Amino acid sequence: MAITVRIPTPLQRLTNSQSEVPCEGKTVAELLGDLEKRYPGIKERICDADGKLRRFVNVFVNEEDIRFLQGDQTAVKDGDDVSIIPAIAGGA
Repeated sequence: MAITVRIPTPLQRLTNSQSEVPCEGKTVAELLGDLEKRYPGIKERICDADGKLRRFVNVFVNEEDIRFLQGDQTAVKDGDDVSIIPAIAGGA
């Protein structure tokens, strides 16, 4: 069993139009590395030049925001659901 990563619509062109993809890793950082191996170019869209998540990208592990856990060192395991969600700003 792998970890399911939910891909936001703007990035699905990099995952062959898949909204969910299986990946492997023990932490969110490893998971993102595996995601990049499977779908080259996706990591640069969600991480900066230093490999850190961009400010406007939110990542949730089983519906918990990793900013309130251990960031990209948050542990993941088979069967977990990870969601990559771009922040939305605006309004009146």
